[in-house]
Amino acid sequence: MWMFAAVFLLWVRSGGCTEMANTSELMDYAATDFYEKLYSGKTMFIYFEYKVTPTISLFLVELEKSADILLDYGILVGKVNCNKELVHTYCTDEKLLHTVFLFRGGKELLGLDLDTVFDVNSIVSEALFAILREEVKYVHTDSDLLAMEKAARGKKDIVLGYVPSLGTQEHRSMMETAYVYGSKYQFILITGGPVLQQLGVNESSHPSGVWFLHCRVHSAFMTLTISERCPLTPMRKPLSTLSLHSFLQLMEAPLVSEVYDDPSMIQPPNSHTSRPPRLRGLALLLLVHRQSPAVKTPSEYNVAYRLPEKSLEVKYLTLNNLDEVLELFANHEKEEEGGNDEEEDNEEELEDEEEDSLFGKLDDEIAASVYENRGNTLDLDSITQLTSDNFHTAVSQSRLTVVLFYLKWDAVSMAFLSSFIEVAETLADSEIDDVQMGAVDCGEWTDLCAAQAGATLPIPFQPITVFPTVLVLFSKESAQHYRGMLGSEALHRFIVLCLSASPALLFTQEEVTSFLQDTTHPELARHKPDKVLGLFETQSEPGVSVFTEAAKLLRGEVLTGLLTDGLAQEWTADCTVDLPVVLVFPSWRTRTRPTTLPVSSSPEELLTHINTALHPLVPELTVENLPSFLSLGKALLLLFVGEEEDEIGQRQNQALVEEMRQVAEMGGFKTEQYLPCWIHLGHTPAGMSVLGSYLGSMPPLPALVLTHLPSGDEIYQYPTNTPIVALSVLQWLQKIEDGSESPAGMEKVVLNWKEMLGKDSWPPAADFYDFLKIIDLQEPSSAQQQTPTEEEMMDEEEVNVEDGVVVEETTEPAFSSRPPDTNLNTHSEL
Repeated sequence: MWMFAAVFLLWVRSGGCTEMANTSELMDYAATDFYEKLYSGKTMFIYFEYKVTPTISLFLVELEKSADILLDYGILVGKVNCNKELVHTYCTDEKLLHTVFLFRGGKELLGLDLDTVFDVNSIVSEALFAILREEVKYVHTDSDLLAMEKAARGKKDIVLGYVPSLGTQEHRSMMETAYVYGSKYQFILITGGPVLQQLGVNESSHPSGVWFLHCRVHSAFMTLTISERCPLTPMRKPLSTLSLHSFLQLMEAPLVSEVYDDPSMIQPPNSHTSRPPRLRGLALLLLVHRQSPAVKTPSEYNVAYRLPEKSLEVKYLTLNNLDEVLELFANHEKEEEGGNDEEEDNEEELEDEEEDSLFGKLDDEIAASVYENRGNTLDLDSITQLTSDNFHTAVSQSRLTVVLFYLKWDAVSMAFLSSFIEVAETLADSEIDDVQMGAVDCGEWTDLCAAQAGATLPIPFQPITVFPTVLVLFSKESAQHYRGMLGSEALHRFIVLCLSASPALLFTQEEVTSFLQDTTHPELARHKPDKVLGLFETQSEPGVSVFTEAAKLLRGEVLTGLLTDGLAQEWTADCTVDLPVVLVFPSWRTRTRPTTLPVSSSPEELLTHINTALHPLVPELTVENLPSFLSLGKALLLLFVGEEEDEIGQRQNQALVEEMRQVAEMGGFKTEQYLPCWIHLGHTPAGMSVLGSYLGSMPPLPALVLTHLPSGDEIYQYPTNTPIVALSVLQWLQKIEDGSESPAGMEKVVLNWKEMLGKDSWPPAADFYDFLKIIDLQEPSSAQQQTPTEEEMMDEEEVNVEDGVVVEETTEPAFSSRPPDTNLNTHSEL
């Protein structure tokens, strides 16, 4: 009769793979050196440099960090300066500026957009993924996986890895492990979908995972079953290169090993040797022959175990069944996660600090917030998960479908996804029942986001290149691109405004009254939108098409209505104007009499006139609307007023604002280069740091400064002891123009306004994240001078943060100086 004790040895602790950056391996290749290495058959990862923008600089830093890592895998990393060296094809096309190339065997293997190789993890994982195309297969459906299992049965075991997105730390760990074990195992990669359902995994709560499929069956391990599926063992540790390597070592070990020494004398093995089926991937199992003279374990104990710590201490227990053994290791797993081991706590703290630092660099507070809430699972029940299979069916079921295109690894996407869900829940609780909210994970459904459509089912939008992106899809109209603030309130407002036709056809006086009083829809009153009415003699006159096109471009931002025939005649009589005419009703104006505009010859020109009419004469600057006014390209004649303590203070501030209005009206064309505006430091406390940075110290309030001059960085301060009255201000401006007024300071490299936008710098982590610049480059001219509503404020904020607030210099023209796009189309913004 055998008497035995089980010794469980764990020598693996979860943790990431860290490395020290060694930038010396990044080579600067001359043309001759490049060709020499290329034709020698070396694998090369090369970037051809034309000009270095801030985004490219960030990429080059990450490329340097990855150079020595990829060298371990036989990949040379370098760059060629095309300003000094000429490499045919690659140095003659500036379109390749945002592409890095992988060469193998003297040929180009792959070109990767910089959007997909934005850090060390993505560079290493994508490069290895490219050269391991035969070793690592990508499957999507369970039938594909079953086919792979059948092909591998009796030949190879399968390592199935799930990563939420490509280019992540988990993806890199899979690729590094596949590079080492690729000839021994068949590696399969999935990023979600039906395979996870087959595995019984909830995609939303499972960040990543690895499963070992026992397809090359050993008789000593298990017997063949009638099932066509390979038995599988999940890896219980978080996915990292070290944990995956250790897991595979466990999978190679025999089921049980027999020993004849006392447990206290058994040394940790150099390689893993054992595990019973229920402990696969967790522990090693040794059967100790108690009859051996070397065994000194007291007879009252039947189990001895050693944990994966530096100490070789063996602990003894008396257990009655295998469930107690499983509970022992389950409790140890919890202790590891809880950080009871002091050394592991310190390691985890260091890892957390490193991760926090990484996320902090990504996108200021946004990424930090997403990281802090990474354990909170979002409730996706209120939105429709759109895929390539159900997209057309789902969209056709609603008059209006709002679709969010996002990436799980993108911090801004995940932060906005929470707001998107909040809007969906709000709409579900309201009287709005004809809006469907849907989301597309572009890391999973790449064909849908790339707008790869079949012949019979065209995709109603162009490829999505910026994340997150929101499109409003109409059943019988063109898609509308949302460019507003990434928050629930702004998105809700945009959707509510999109419910109204653009333009709405108004046939009775009651409909016009309802339109102007925001009673056409119950949700409109709370948003107080700007309104524009087009008045024409007939529906067929040419000006109607111009107004209609402009109205479509304003959809979701401004309510537009169209009046014709007798109803239009009645309105022109009341307003003492002639047809055709456009009436503009800004939301900020208290009086009801509108601004009248002529009908322009083009939609772009009409939009310019409408946007100008929607702007207040002397706007109050806030964090939200600041960039929209900076985008006008005018110098700011900026009045700072303090918070009022009583009614007298309020009247004094109102009088000062009125004087600024008089400056604009009295100055006429001479003051058109200036934008008179004001900041209420009670409403916008960040303005205090702005004023202090302008002048070096806080002056007495009220304070008037002239800044953001197109001609230079000078800042002028209105004399503190002089009353702020319109005539005196105009005389002061004339002195500045004459050169007889000395500046009070210089702008500090555009850092002043960043105080209002946030204390931290906002450089994108990679060009893929640079949605501010991309929106700027893709924005149609209709948004250049939008009314200071919430969506337009943020849209132009994004534009100006890149063009005039954050970036010190740019070779591109200023946003406000670009000519109108004469080829506007529905999807031009994409």
